[in-house]
Amino acid sequence: MPKEITLKRNLSMTHVVTMGLAWMSPMIFFTSFGVLSEGSGGMMLAAYVLAFIAIIFTAASYAQMAKAFPVSGSAYTYVTKSMNSFTGFLVGWVILLDYLFSCIVAVLMFGINLNAQFTTVPSFVWILALTLVIMVVNIIGIKSSANLNKVFVTMQILFIAGFCGLIVYNATEYGLSAGWNPLPSTDGVSFSTILAGASLVCFSFLGFDSVTTMAEETKDPKKTIPRAIMAIVLIAGAIYFVTAYLIQQMYPSFTFANAESAGFELMQAIGGSGLASIYTFVVIFAVLSQGMSSMTTVSRLLFVMGRSAILPAKTFGSIHPKFRTPVFNIVLVSIISLSALFMSLDTAIKFVSFGALTAFLFVNLSVISHYILREKQRGARNLLLRFFCPLLGAGFILYLITLLDLDSLLLGFSWLLLGSLYYGAVRIKRRIPAVSIADAEGVS
Repeated sequence: MPKEITLKRNLSMTHVVTMGLAWMSPMIFFTSFGVLSEGSGGMMLAAYVLAFIAIIFTAASYAQMAKAFPVSGSAYTYVTKSMNSFTGFLVGWVILLDYLFSCIVAVLMFGINLNAQFTTVPSFVWILALTLVIMVVNIIGIKSSANLNKVFVTMQILFIAGFCGLIVYNATEYGLSAGWNPLPSTDGVSFSTILAGASLVCFSFLGFDSVTTMAEETKDPKKTIPRAIMAIVLIAGAIYFVTAYLIQQMYPSFTFANAESAGFELMQAIGGSGLASIYTFVVIFAVLSQGMSSMTTVSRLLFVMGRSAILPAKTFGSIHPKFRTPVFNIVLVSIISLSALFMSLDTAIKFVSFGALTAFLFVNLSVISHYILREKQRGARNLLLRFFCPLLGAGFILYLITLLDLDSLLLGFSWLLLGSLYYGAVRIKRRIPAVSIADAEGVS
């Protein structure tokens, strides 16, 4: 009998953390600066703190489920194993919106940014080039993608550190505008406005969950994945807090002409055209790393869904014997990513938002279902960590879902309806057992 080909387990803690940060992209603080500043009434620090408090509960839920089920599949695996196969499939189906359209967003933003810099080269050329590069790097192996992402994430962190250092230098050289107040005044901005801003800011933390799809390629995933999840959220929180605080202190009255280009305007105001040029360069590589990480994530989710027979196993569940990567999935996602040639950025982001929040909601609920209802772990500590905390996380995520616009909800629920019809057809045709992925855990 030929030896089964499996995913290659060679990712370290550092690899996993940088892959998660690459998907999240720390530079999102600047690329979304204008929208988030307007949404929070200028109180970005307060909005980030509230968002962090809210998102940390969901991150903890992912960590809890990663300990219980240290295999790939993310929310799809967790909900299937803790609830039932139908709910698990729907969550996996909807999170495809998040992961798949994140690839589209990445290549689309890459094309937009490069076209803005090199106006003689059309956007579609950059989109095609990036898609090809991402595909090849992912086919060669996850470690090569992780090593490249390590470089690009380090580049982003160094840029942000340098930016913060420049603000401090300006503060000491030219004097502060607001003083080093540890708790900056809200300047009459209502709490409801800050809370609305926090609901927007939460999207700056999306991506910590992506590393759960890499469990079968990670060394000691039962320990590494939960620690990596919390490390990603904590690192991102620290970056956002410090940067928002310094900007609010030094430039409390900063205004911008265009919300979409506010980050670029901020760079020009603080460091002139030189800093603005460096900023554009770093953003381009940030988008590149996000695209690579997104491709890794969605190809692994499709692999798990194929291995469980909910998608055709011979194609989606296959591993290349040489590269030990899901080549079919990578090529398919690359082809789908080319829809960026005719899709608007706004539409793609709407799919991402609905998919991510729905998955977050059910992972919080899966902690309660697995530990409290099924395992009956109901001591005081378990009730606090595995009931009340996930319940708080689920409550806030549900609130965020209600804030999505009508188009996002219509697109998301239409996708869910399509998934329900597909699931029913597959169950009838193939007679899939109730929980089909329970035995599909063997890895090397």
